[in-house]
Amino acid sequence: MAYRNKFNPKNLKKYIGNPDSIMCRSLWERKFCKFLDENSSIIRWSFEPIKIPYISPIDGKEHNYIPDFLLEKRKNSSEIEVMLVEIKPEKQTKEPSMGRKRKKTYLNESLTYEINKQKWIAAKKFCDRNGINFKILTEKDLF
Repeated sequence: MAYRNKFNPKNLKKYIGNPDSIMCRSLWERKFCKFLDENSSIIRWSFEPIKIPYISPIDGKEHNYIPDFLLEKRKNSSEIEVMLVEIKPEKQTKEPSMGRKRKKTYLNESLTYEINKQKWIAAKKFCDRNGINFKILTEKDLF
């Protein structure tokens, strides 16, 4: 069974949307929710706020990518940065190598990577059009 846990923000004024709908799919997402909720540099934030269409390299059809977080962060006293953030295991952010893996494992990892790559290309284009910074965070960034 996959991880699934509700997060209840303490600072409701900072959260954009319905705070009862925050369902983290990993402990990493939960940790980031807590960071956003408690960090004074974060002005506002939202969980899975938008859908971005992308073309799947698997079936050639349009699908929707739902990034994990949208946030507004105070950079300094006069600047605010808007960020779209995806939380992913580092191994899913790099092209896999066959190494000593079974063929099926390698194929699954390759498919995951190719799909993620197309999602992130679409997200980057969306962000560039809307003046938003796109960031992928891994366990190395979170811990």
